[in-house]
Amino acid sequence: MAESNPTQTGGIDKEAIRIAAQNLSDGPVTAGYKGDREAVLQMLNEALATELVCINRYKRHYYTVAGRDNAGIKAEFLEHATEEQEHADWLAERIVQLNGQPDFNPATLLDRSHAEYDDSMEVQSMVRANLIAERVAIESYRQMIERIGDSDPTTKQLLIRIMAIEEEHADDMRDLLE
Repeated sequence: MAESNPTQTGGIDKEAIRIAAQNLSDGPVTAGYKGDREAVLQMLNEALATELVCINRYKRHYYTVAGRDNAGIKAEFLEHATEEQEHADWLAERIVQLNGQPDFNPATLLDRSHAEYDDSMEVQSMVRANLIAERVAIESYRQMIERIGDSDPTTKQLLIRIMAIEEEHADDMRDLLE
């Protein structure tokens, strides 16, 4: 028969809960956090850089596309830029929750991003560049999710949520290819 632990009730470790009530300056990061915080913060800052580059690319495409025949594509670019901004905000918020600093430095943005900026002038080239960037983002998020595993369920769920939206974006861009 297994030995009973007096600090556990119903499978909950009361000692760990008591310790969690200390070190308040750590915010939501308790002693029970199982992730490699520095590695997670680096991944999140790279994802943040990727989202920021994607915002700029979509915004540039939105403002560059002209013509009555391209109104739907223009609207899609703006919608995606807005959603990428939301992803960037979520990532920055999670970085702060993990006691990190979100890196918005424009001087190093492209070096840290997984996706590339695009200055195409032709609409189909823009669509293609956005589809490529979405596929890059999807694969990047998939790898981050795999690497984090179950060590940081909150970050994992955030990345899954973002990846699902990136998959929708890729589907949208594929549908716009001629």
